[in-house]
Parts: sequence; C-alpha cells; structure tokens
Amino acid sequence: MSDREEIDQRYQHECAQWPDRKVEIISGRIVVRELPTFDHAKTILWLLSQLLPVATERGWLPVWGMKLFLGVQKDRYIPDLLVLPRDPRMWDDENVHAEEALLVVEVVSPSSQSDDHVVKPRNCAAAGVPLYLVIDAFENQVTLFSQPSETGYLNEVTETIGKPIELPAPWDLTIDTGRLLTGESTGDTGK
Repeated sequence: MSDREEIDQRYQHECAQWPDRKVEIISGRIVVRELPTFDHAKTILWLLSQLLPVATERGWLPVWGMKLFLGVQKDRYIPDLLVLPRDPRMWDDENVHAEEALLVVEVVSPSSQSDDHVVKPRNCAAAGVPLYLVIDAFENQVTLFSQPSETGYLNEVTETIGKPIELPAPWDLTIDTGRLLTGESTGDTGK
C-alpha cells in the first residue's frame, strides 16, 4: 500500500470515528478539530449577512461542511464557508472541485493559524480557488488572497478588522469587516 493510500484509508477511518468533528488532510497529515465555537459561528453569520444579497441575486449557494477537492493526490479541506455556483462540478457526493468555489472562507482558531494563513491558501491557489478570505480575530485582521497561480496567490490584501475590504469580480462587494466580530457596522466604508 502506498503512503497516500494509507493516509486516505486512515482519513476515512477518522471521518467515521469522529462524525461530530472537522477532519481534514493538511499537508499530508490528518487533523481532527473540535467543531467551531459560538463566536466562530457568529462571525460566519455576520459575513453571510453581507454576502447573501449578492449570492442570492446571482443564484450562488453559501455552504458549510462541504469538502474541497484539490486533486486526487492532494489534501482535503472543509472550509468554514464556501460559496458555490448553483450546479458546481462535484468529485463525489461530499467533495466539490476547488476551482468551482467562488469564495473560500476560513475563520482562524488558535490551532489553525498556520494552516489557515499559509498552507491552505498556497494549496487552494494551486487548485484554482479564485478568492480565499481569512478572518483572524486573534490578530485583529482580515486577509483576502486573489489571483491564484501554481505557486500561490499573486495578490494578498490584509486589513485591520474595522477597515473595509473589497471582494473583486465576480463579487464587486465591499465587506464591512467591523461587523464580522460584533454584528454592528463600524461606519468605515473606506470611501
């Protein structure tokens, strides 16, 4: 059995053993994490409140718990939020092809900082994910990666939480990052 087959077999075992946990393959290691906290969930909700008008108008689907298929011999990620077209190309019932994602979002937890800021963006870029957003309350910042290439994202914009961040086409949307932690507008639209 090859190393990859062994990892895939162990991954399937861990997914079955921990159905109430987030199980991912990250850089060839199996990572089992607790489900997100209440603050984590609120951040996603407050981001969704800003994304939904555009997503609804365009028929896009915000989803969570969906695995991102990066390639046969690649990692498996379960982003905190994915926005997909109405009928995305699927690898199987649980895995959507990475390049189908219109936006991948990760909310950083203490155990995921390096993975969310370094490993996952590099691999998502190589797989063709156009936009990758990291919300990091611990560092009080939001980072948007765009323009994917085989070696990583060519563009990276980091803003302090409270400052607006622009999602480029196909979104053409300004995110009020202050609302991501409190649900309330900071009033700073950047314009």
